[in-house]
Amino acid sequence: MGLPASTEPVRIVRHPDRVVELRLDDPGRGNALDLRTAEALRDTACEVAADPGGAVLLRATGGSFCVGGDLRAFASRGAETGAYVHAVASAAHAAVQALYELPVPLVTAVRGAAAGGGIGLALVGDIVLAARSARFRLAYTAIGLTPDCGASWFLPRLVGPRRAADLILTNRVLTGDDAERWGLVSRSVDDAALDDAALRTAADLAVGATDALRAAKGLLRAGAGDELRRHLAEEARLIAALADSPDAQDRMASFLAARDRPKAGESRAEARESESVS
Repeated sequence: MGLPASTEPVRIVRHPDRVVELRLDDPGRGNALDLRTAEALRDTACEVAADPGGAVLLRATGGSFCVGGDLRAFASRGAETGAYVHAVASAAHAAVQALYELPVPLVTAVRGAAAGGGIGLALVGDIVLAARSARFRLAYTAIGLTPDCGASWFLPRLVGPRRAADLILTNRVLTGDDAERWGLVSRSVDDAALDDAALRTAADLAVGATDALRAAKGLLRAGAGDELRRHLAEEARLIAALADSPDAQDRMASFLAARDRPKAGESRAEARESESVS
């Protein structure tokens, strides 16, 4: 379904089959999270939560799902870096919490890069579909930061503590096929089939046994919402404190300086991916 031109970084599309779509819509920036985008994500997620239809679909415009925090926005703040990072994380975390607590099924569709905070956004879904060529990478520790957007909460529960530690500490990259084998996503699909498969999955859920689906989801997530909320608050506190440290600021500056000039054959969008927590 096509979308009219918009300057908003996050949009809501209501489909006639009772699917409510939340779309990250800033492809030129790899759907990176600066404060404006994080606040838009929070506000649209709360709007969707107030009227979620029969199922919700979370996906993105462009070649990347979400490349994580916008490091250029972070690194330009000087002494205010920690406060800015905390504001971004807090807004994004409110969105994650709202999406996690949706009473209806949530389907997420991941293509291209899901990095940094994009990992948490991807994993909040009840059913997560990934393009085979999708790339999942935490990448926080490479720039002296810790995970946010619930990544350090979701990962141990999905893949176990050993594999979660591997992903967080070594920043290894998983493709969509790898992510399915690890249990990170529900299934991987051919790249060209991702959008249709995700919308079809959400549409099938939207016309399903609504009461039973809501009750089943409630059982699966019973009691976990408060635990996630506390964990998100701690993630925001830690990443903000580290963002103010000289080590993290030096690492961010070095990370960006090394990527100021795209490599031969690298597109501008691909270069933008390198400017995020990816």
